[in-house]
Amino acid sequence: MTDDVKAHRLENRVAVVTGGASGIGLASVRRLAAEGAKVVVGDLDPAAGKAAADEVGGLFVPTDVTNESEVDNLFRQAFETFGSVDIAFNNAGISPPEDGSILETGLEAWRKVQEVNLTSVYLCCKTVIPYMQRQGKGSIINTASFVAVMGAATSQISYSASKGGVLAMSRELGVEFARQGIRVNAVCPGPVNTPLLKELFATDVERANRRLVHVPMGRFGEPEEIAAAVAFLASDDSSFITANTFLVDGGISGAYVTPL
Repeated sequence: MTDDVKAHRLENRVAVVTGGASGIGLASVRRLAAEGAKVVVGDLDPAAGKAAADEVGGLFVPTDVTNESEVDNLFRQAFETFGSVDIAFNNAGISPPEDGSILETGLEAWRKVQEVNLTSVYLCCKTVIPYMQRQGKGSIINTASFVAVMGAATSQISYSASKGGVLAMSRELGVEFARQGIRVNAVCPGPVNTPLLKELFATDVERANRRLVHVPMGRFGEPEEIAAAVAFLASDDSSFITANTFLVDGGISGAYVTPL
């Protein structure tokens, strides 16, 4: 695809990105804007969130994605400011160190991860779908993970369960609203070089290497590579794709033995 075509693929569309201040979210804010979209950033971090929105000439709305009224405000402000909500990238998520094996993970940590990673996606979808129904079209992209389709002996039990929930919910919504012109897909990244992953592995190189050996490409992904997939799913180039498990994982989910 030429840069010229790419620059106009999302022209006159409005995209809402949660968790848009860093990592995959920030890369996606930049990519969606580069393709012509007006971007609304929802994030807890006021400084980084405003900086992300300002960089692309967009709008920042401080948002706790686990709070129903704040999620409602995010999409309402997007609609009132720009006149539509065409794309929702429901991306906010956490992976705290206290989420590990089921034998070690406490109920409080379990609930916190479920709230941020799964309930927030439920709230965002529930809120944005009526806007898209009125328009008769829209693309929802929810961030799941390759761990939604694979198991790991180095478990993060609540994270894995939450992403499995996002995947199942995305599939069901994609089927339910397909004939109303609303597409819903789950993007499933493999391990990606984000601040979240770097922090997780910073003090444990062995833990990082134990994961890296399973990736056929021999490296972790970059946020921009996930953002490219998000832009594709947001655009009409994916017009016949819905209820899909969109794996962007360097081949990890297809591997049995990886190259030396």
